[in-house]
Amino acid sequence: MDRRIRYFIEDYWDIFIGITAVGIALFFNQHGQAIFATSAAAIGIASLSLSVAEVADILSERLHEPYGSFVLTFSSVVVEIILLYVILLEVRHSPEVLETVKGGIISAVIVDLNVLLGLSVFVGGLAFSQQQHNKETSSAYSTVLFVASSALLVPGLLTHTDHTPEVLTQVSRLIAGLLLFFYLIIFIFQTRTHTHFFKATARSRFFRLKRKLQEAEGEIDENDSSDYVFEHLSTAVNFITIFGLIAVIAVGAEIFAGNGVKIAHEYNVSAGLAGLIIAIISVSPEIFTAVRAARNDQIQRVVNIAMGASTVSVILTVPFLMILAYFSGINLTLNFNPLQIGALLLTIILVWKTTEEGETNYFEGASHLMFFLSYAIIVAYY
Repeated sequence: MDRRIRYFIEDYWDIFIGITAVGIALFFNQHGQAIFATSAAAIGIASLSLSVAEVADILSERLHEPYGSFVLTFSSVVVEIILLYVILLEVRHSPEVLETVKGGIISAVIVDLNVLLGLSVFVGGLAFSQQQHNKETSSAYSTVLFVASSALLVPGLLTHTDHTPEVLTQVSRLIAGLLLFFYLIIFIFQTRTHTHFFKATARSRFFRLKRKLQEAEGEIDENDSSDYVFEHLSTAVNFITIFGLIAVIAVGAEIFAGNGVKIAHEYNVSAGLAGLIIAIISVSPEIFTAVRAARNDQIQRVVNIAMGASTVSVILTVPFLMILAYFSGINLTLNFNPLQIGALLLTIILVWKTTEEGETNYFEGASHLMFFLSYAIIVAYY
């Protein structure tokens, strides 16, 4: 295969597959083929999420802080919020879907910290006996995650008291507001006062791959620029591109939600397992990026992706979903079940232990994967 064609496929496969998959999902949806429509929509969402992350990475390099970090944060959480919100709207027809949404919120963090981090550390550990990262990064994120997760315990505790459902709703909204306020503090900490705790992310994954191939062939010039089209588009056009891709993702999410709920009812899929599937779909682009980074011995990027995305999932997804639910006339409360909160806290403790020394190896990655598989088995039958 010609080298130019190979580079073109490597650069743009996610966009072509994503748009095509959403188109196929629309076709099957119109013809009542729920399973095929849901599968195609899931592929489309994951592929286009990869494109959104890629363009956001380019924008983050151009913009000064705190705007660069804001773009990366937005891109990592927007697909998850869209997917969960569209599913949340199905509550009007199927009230039990509310538990699936709650499961999706918790599962996103568990998948980030066990599948994404665990698989990346395992793959990186096989290639390199030990990999080092800034332990201040994991220490700061572990603290944030532990505090935020502890806050989510509060509404659940009220379900074991004599308080009315109205009080539970009120407390859930207060906790969501506190999480949003906590994010503002973290944002200042990360982008203003303690930027040295968080190293900048590396260049685009495909640009790095291209450079590696060119270096192997002895054809690279340090002054050469990328021919990836989004590298040459203006900032405004790239922002428009991101919103356009998100719009297509929203179409796929609507198909995925409507048909996915039907399939879950038909095959008696538990709410926990359904939430886990949603989390894997929304996190899959980050898993792809993190594993590639680990193989290139960029474990700091892996830690930033895994723990940063988990932090955003807890302290931004929850408040935004609460706001969207309020304006949609849906009563969303944060009374997560004991399994969800317990697994979340145990995951954070495990992450703290495996990253506290600033070094990782394949055994630590395998430990996270074992924990996740155990959790997946439990939620399938819970």
